[in-house]
Amino acid sequence: MEVSLGAIPFDLDFHPSSPLVASGLINGDLHLYRYAAETQPERVFKINAHGEESCRAVRFADSGKIILTASPDCSILATDVETGKTVARLENAHEEAINRLVNLTDTMIASGDDEGCIKVWDTRQHACCNSFDAHEDYVSDLTFVPDTMQILGTSGDGTLSVCSIKKNKVQSQSEFSEDELLSLVVMKNGKKVICGTQTGALLLYSWGHFKDCSDRFLGHPMSVDTVLKLDEDRLISGSYDGVIRLVGILPNKIIQPLAEHSEFPIERLAFSSDRQFIGSISHDQMLKLWDLEELLNTPQENNQEENEAVQADSDDDDDDDDEMDIDIGPPKSSGSKRKKSGNSGSSSISSFFDDL
Repeated sequence: MEVSLGAIPFDLDFHPSSPLVASGLINGDLHLYRYAAETQPERVFKINAHGEESCRAVRFADSGKIILTASPDCSILATDVETGKTVARLENAHEEAINRLVNLTDTMIASGDDEGCIKVWDTRQHACCNSFDAHEDYVSDLTFVPDTMQILGTSGDGTLSVCSIKKNKVQSQSEFSEDELLSLVVMKNGKKVICGTQTGALLLYSWGHFKDCSDRFLGHPMSVDTVLKLDEDRLISGSYDGVIRLVGILPNKIIQPLAEHSEFPIERLAFSSDRQFIGSISHDQMLKLWDLEELLNTPQENNQEENEAVQADSDDDDDDDDEMDIDIGPPKSSGSKRKKSGNSGSSSISSFFDDL
């Protein structure tokens, strides 16, 4: 299943319980589609969420009642899923362009911007409850570890950060890599953090030992822009060469290519809530929904040539200590505020935005 979006998409997210998928585009538009097996997705609505600025990040929130979007205009917008109308707009959420959004709990979200700042928003407190100057360059990806209440972030400055919500500080940070870190996922029952890079390498960090990577896996010919955890031993990667791959971790191996967007870079991957489908968006302006079981069960041609590029330069260390005692926080990012006008609504999420 696929649909032409009409512009380059930057992000997508699936509804937590209904067959809905949302995508944010470079022209500021937000699209919402309803999907079903073996039928073309049906567009529910198309709105211009951020004017002439791009819509870089999209996340369902409030049990799927609203869609949050973020933009280089420094705002976070809340859109009602049922009506497509603006519920609230948080102006100047960051001092610089916002790149990423991630759900933490039912009442908490986190955002990351172009200057490396990560913020946590708590709807119960009607405030920004945490702010971390985690990086010196743009935040490329964020993930949340519920058990420890920590946010992991990657950046164009080549670092991986661990931000503690409870301690309100950047608890750990890796040394600067020579490569931009673009994506990340936690695997191996929480013992490994896998980061995709600009050069196509996967960097493996052992939990609690984030100073330097423990393994370097050279299996992708181009940048690894997005990764999804399939299970504790396998991930699904989306690369700049337009190929979606199934990748084994420790032992490190590209198991097989799964699908592709011709030769167009893949921007983002996401699972549907029931994990029946995997969604992908690309610079070919297409949103594609793949049946995950069919992808995994489809015989593939021998990819030995691709596997010959695989290298690993160190051994696995699954017995690493889980404690993280490093306390590193880079200097604060600087930037000028940009102000835009927006509308406010009257729901609970609206009061959250209005009171900030």
